[in-house]
Amino acid sequence: MADYLVIVESPAKAKTIERYLGKKYKVKASVGHVRDLPRSQMGIDTENNYEPKYITIRGKGPVLQELKSAAKKVKKIYLAADPDREGEAIAWHLATALNIDVESDCRVVFNEITKDAILESFKHPRSINMDLVDAQQARRMLDRLVGYNISPILWKKVKKGLSAGRVQSVALRMIIDRENEIKNFQPEEYWTIEGSFEKGKKTFDALYYGDGKEKIKLTNEDQVKAILKNVKGTEFKVVNVTKKERRRNAAPAFTTSSLQQEAARKLNFRAKKTMMLAQQLYEGIDIGKKEGTVGLITYMRTDSTRISETAKTEAVSYIETKYGKEYIATEVKQAKKASNSQDAHEAIRPTSTMRTPDELKTVLSRDQLRLYRLIWERFIASQMAPAVLDTVAVDLQNSDVLFRANGSQVKFAGFMKLYIEGTDDQTEETTKLLPEMEIGDKVKSLDIEPKQHFTQPPPRFSEARLVKTMEEIGIGRPSTYAPTLDTLQRRGYVVLDAKRFMPTELGEIVHQLVLEFFPDILNVEFTAKMEQDLDDVEEGSRKWVEVIDDFYKDFEVHVKHADAEMEKVVIKDEPAGEDCEKCGSPMVYKLGRYGKFMACSNFPDCRNTKAIMKPIGVKCPSCENGEIVERKSKTKRLFYGCNQYPECEFVSWDKPISRPCPKCNELLVEKKLKKGVQIQCTKCDYEETPTIV
Repeated sequence: MADYLVIVESPAKAKTIERYLGKKYKVKASVGHVRDLPRSQMGIDTENNYEPKYITIRGKGPVLQELKSAAKKVKKIYLAADPDREGEAIAWHLATALNIDVESDCRVVFNEITKDAILESFKHPRSINMDLVDAQQARRMLDRLVGYNISPILWKKVKKGLSAGRVQSVALRMIIDRENEIKNFQPEEYWTIEGSFEKGKKTFDALYYGDGKEKIKLTNEDQVKAILKNVKGTEFKVVNVTKKERRRNAAPAFTTSSLQQEAARKLNFRAKKTMMLAQQLYEGIDIGKKEGTVGLITYMRTDSTRISETAKTEAVSYIETKYGKEYIATEVKQAKKASNSQDAHEAIRPTSTMRTPDELKTVLSRDQLRLYRLIWERFIASQMAPAVLDTVAVDLQNSDVLFRANGSQVKFAGFMKLYIEGTDDQTEETTKLLPEMEIGDKVKSLDIEPKQHFTQPPPRFSEARLVKTMEEIGIGRPSTYAPTLDTLQRRGYVVLDAKRFMPTELGEIVHQLVLEFFPDILNVEFTAKMEQDLDDVEEGSRKWVEVIDDFYKDFEVHVKHADAEMEKVVIKDEPAGEDCEKCGSPMVYKLGRYGKFMACSNFPDCRNTKAIMKPIGVKCPSCENGEIVERKSKTKRLFYGCNQYPECEFVSWDKPISRPCPKCNELLVEKKLKKGVQIQCTKCDYEETPTIV
């Protein structure tokens, strides 16, 4: 019989940890929270110091009973929930339910699920940190007070099933504000003059810079024509050559936010998927008889870029063996710590550098491996030497017209030999080699071409960009980013179009009502200050009751005003422009969980519904009367099919285009590449030069 009971959150962790601890320990899982506020009522006594009413979560009775039974048979109980605020709150709830003294050394925390980390953590048990518990409790209660007061008003005034959370409302505002920026954007004309030049037998490109005295912005065609008139012949003189050596430092190891951003850019993962896979890698994967089940990465909810000395030493040893001493960073530049960073855990890194991605190919799923490789490479690169680049700028002059050519080449690859950080605009630094030139040299212009451009509006938020912006302004915390974005989509407030967030009509309506009656909830500075107040509770410098009271006194006034003054909003169904094939009534557009669809206006007598099919202007190649339309699979993946289905079964994952193949006259499609598209024929080998987007 075991002497000690250890309670963790996840069953996946329980077996691994029990194997590490040995026969004297029995490890069981609480499967997350066992107690929470009731779903059917507020559960907070606002008249009695905001006293919470906690109940056993429905379905958790048997789990709690099993834990109580196991607790009676052991000498001591250790609570080993996750090492964050929520984990501390789970430990506190378990201590309360099992009558464990919260001041006893019952709490064990570890940042990684490896044998050494687990055994070391059990040498240093501590009491439950009530400041952490209070911070989590305050967040939960603030979210409950906001949601359970505003949501019923929205149900009554707009429609059932709506919600207005504290963080999600600000995220929605950011998406809508960006959409309004795009709608109100006034494009401005500008021009560039691009030149192709020749030095010896080598050609290179340069851009018009100015008149030799200053840089000139080109705003209209007349200005460009006047400049081109000043060009005398095709000979340009090299008037300046500037050479510099530039060092580029590696990005630090991942935080939760940067992991979600990079996984979106490089792997096309949604934030929710990234966190699900990271959880699996953290909790443990069976990697074979030698080691069994082991956690492959450290805890994945963190805002810190710190790395333990042990991990650094192991990484340095690997780098020296694989690449050589010159690739080891002599000094790792520390990322600037954000003012709102809790810095409670290490960065996300592999638990062992020596478990390379290639060695885990046979034990990880495809997506697990892709995410692990990303985390592993980013961590190793963070400990590698900076890249050294030689850059050169050459000024070419003809009369008073100055062109500038810029080039660079990698002098020493450093960390770039392994990993280069992605960017939101999907462009990476490219190497442009220029021919050797000195002041006084003559070069020949082969072609000078003016081009008209117009400024573009700011882009809509991608998941990666929205998470980054939320982090920068202090909205939410590592554990809240993915659930917040998921909630916005499930409520039908936003949709993803080309991987960018667009607000729906429903989202606009809810936002406008919340903005009018609850302005503080949508105030970015106010919400960021609330996050700082919660951090103050965690640090023990403020009391949780005080933080909630400061918020609720004013909020309660707004709730009463909204309930009395908010007018009922009627969302009219938009006609779809066609009749129901079953009963003849007009079809209308409805908004469902996964976006718009068509439904019969004669509901509930007629329950006919249809997916919205968007024509792309291409005739079906398989039948005479069909037209190609956009459709979505059951997994929400976009594909293209004939609108005469099921009579015609033509389908394509690649988007067909209207012009035929010039070689065989068959169908051409747009094949998506990693950073662009390529037009290819579906029958012959014809293909066009890829377009980078």
